[in-house]
Amino acid sequence: MVPDASHVETRVELDFGAIRKVLVVDDSRLQRRILVASLKKWGFEVLEADSGEAAIELCATDPPDLVLSDWVMPGMGGLEFCRAFRNLDREQYSYFILLTSKSEKQEVARGLDAGADDFLIKPLEADELRARISAGARILDMQRELSRKNQMIETALNELKLAHDAIDKDLMQARKIQESLVPELKGTFGKSQVSLLLKPCGHIGGDLVGMFSPGVNRLGFYSIDVSGHGITSAMMTARLGGYLSSKHFDQNIAMERRFNKFYALLPPEEVASLLNSRLIADAGVEEYFTMVYAIIDLRNGHLKMVQAGHPHPLLLRHNGETEFLGEGGLPIGLLPDAQFQQTETYMQPGDKLLLHSDGFTECQLADGSLLDDDGLRAMAVECAADHGGPEFLDDMFWRLTQVMSPDSGMTDDVSAVFFEYNGT
Repeated sequence: MVPDASHVETRVELDFGAIRKVLVVDDSRLQRRILVASLKKWGFEVLEADSGEAAIELCATDPPDLVLSDWVMPGMGGLEFCRAFRNLDREQYSYFILLTSKSEKQEVARGLDAGADDFLIKPLEADELRARISAGARILDMQRELSRKNQMIETALNELKLAHDAIDKDLMQARKIQESLVPELKGTFGKSQVSLLLKPCGHIGGDLVGMFSPGVNRLGFYSIDVSGHGITSAMMTARLGGYLSSKHFDQNIAMERRFNKFYALLPPEEVASLLNSRLIADAGVEEYFTMVYAIIDLRNGHLKMVQAGHPHPLLLRHNGETEFLGEGGLPIGLLPDAQFQQTETYMQPGDKLLLHSDGFTECQLADGSLLDDDGLRAMAVECAADHGGPEFLDDMFWRLTQVMSPDSGMTDDVSAVFFEYNGT
């Protein structure tokens, strides 16, 4: 029994969600007339086609939300039309119902393979047709809502990508600025030399190394590790780079101008106290940093050093002996009245001193353990036997990357200062 068209003069507005436009495809004019009458009565905009060929041309220019197509038609049948319809390049999905007298499972499977969503067995019942259209509308509503949300997500992802690209560009520029704080990785002072290593684990880092010499036979060098990572730490290193400038001695708090003629290096413990006072005085600054700062008289090898929570420097004697220097101490910026102790020793020609961040000693190895002081000592002794200067530090870093855990990788900044004393 087909839907009754005898009472189509009354238009009934029903809610079929996403389905607004329906295409009826049937070579029987009577069948189309009956279906069109019912569909218009339910409030649909209805298109008609008497063949699969005509229907596919219509769909290419005016795609419907729902297709009701007869299975058996001359020329392009319902299955071929369904396949061609699914191959159209369309953004919106349309629901496809095949009208057929076939009820065998094999035939139904063929229809599903062709791209049909549902089937109606002739003769059609109006209530069943309306119910099947309602079911299709629910599916289209969900699909289009999902598509809308996917578009929103895609838009948000594009916006995030633009923001990420902008941030990445800023970080690259910030890295260049941070690298400018260490303009030279090697300095020669008489027969002695200082080499620097700075390897942030990201675009920018919280480690800082440096050196400066206010005059012949006077040399200062330092290794700093600011708490945390990222932009905040990098901003702190930029500030500290100004406090310990190697170019502008009048801004360097580790120096004091005397007699308007020359600059003198202040004692290391005094420099640590000055830095601590400045950091504590800044309200809202929660960062602190560890540091080793050393000065040496190149005439006699007299080394003075302050260790403020930083890893112990490693002294490599020319006779093969090694020792870690320093007593530990508090980081700078934690307590307002922190006291810092000075360590003194004498270096002999051929002695070498390694200042390093905990990116070395706290590096996680493949077996889960840390490199620690003993591992650092062994690595430094091996590298020092083969290299000096920047090559020593490059070899140290390369060896570190070879032994670190492949799962964790480089999780902290790695930095070092390598001082080689060769007398006056």
